[in-house]
Amino acid sequence: MTGPRNAAAVASLVLLCTAIGCTNFYEVPIETPIQPKMDVTPFTRILVAGFISGGSDDVDGNLETVRLLRSQLRSKSTLRVIEAEVLPLVDIAREQGKEPAGPSSSSETTGGGAGQTPADPPPSTPPVPQQPPAGEPAPQQPPPTPSPTTGQAAPVPGVESTDGKIRNEKDLERYQSIFENVAFWKKLGEQHQNPLIVTGTVLFTNTQSSGFVNQNREIIDPLGRRVVQPYRVYMERKGFIIEPRFVFINGRPGDVLFSDRFHEEVLYPASQQTPARSSYFELMDRLIPSFLGSLSTQRIRGTRVLLK
Repeated sequence: MTGPRNAAAVASLVLLCTAIGCTNFYEVPIETPIQPKMDVTPFTRILVAGFISGGSDDVDGNLETVRLLRSQLRSKSTLRVIEAEVLPLVDIAREQGKEPAGPSSSSETTGGGAGQTPADPPPSTPPVPQQPPAGEPAPQQPPPTPSPTTGQAAPVPGVESTDGKIRNEKDLERYQSIFENVAFWKKLGEQHQNPLIVTGTVLFTNTQSSGFVNQNREIIDPLGRRVVQPYRVYMERKGFIIEPRFVFINGRPGDVLFSDRFHEEVLYPASQQTPARSSYFELMDRLIPSFLGSLSTQRIRGTRVLLK
């Protein structure tokens, strides 16, 4: 009985191997739809108004971001892109942030009536600095502490830098109130037939890093074959970081519908000279699909392996 059973098992194995050998593998392209993050059906027009940008002086984050997003929306969105002048949002935010000086009360200057002594200043009034006697030099103020990374004066938190530029995330926080100015965005929407308004912030900065990184090298093994072998090497690198925040505003009431924040960075060997503008577009290319995914259905293309 053992012989026939072994023969049947061998025959089954041969038949299985033959079937596997005749099986065909082929790939089928598929598309997976990704639903948008917000409903834009009430809108037919879109306005990329402008951005509060800062960081590197080599790239105008406001102008370049507006141009890039408008170009992408023309070809990949059903909304009509409004061609308008790019708003200098930094200057507009500074004008909105200025507090008008109110007139002084008459009771504070005259004491409330004739024959009365002037009222004492409020306790919060800072003391007037004493002037040095004649012939003596004025005391020297200590210079600002240099930054350990740039060699320039370190910015004081909450105080605008002397050059008026935005250098870091802390500087951007002083301008966030412009996105809550409903009257401003409502007026802008009325000028352009109540579109969907795209605005936000863009921070594009330099960065440096050092440490061990993984690399691959090709070697010849003892059998003469080419083999890729991973190894770790210590390397100093430099590059750029981009941190945009996209804010979508309904142009009719002027309120914020949705906002999304991103972070991308790229590093190169320290000896490699890469223009900042090239790195900006390289990083933005990674973010564009996510930006478009907020407005319309995106499809991810892939393949599926089937057996025949």
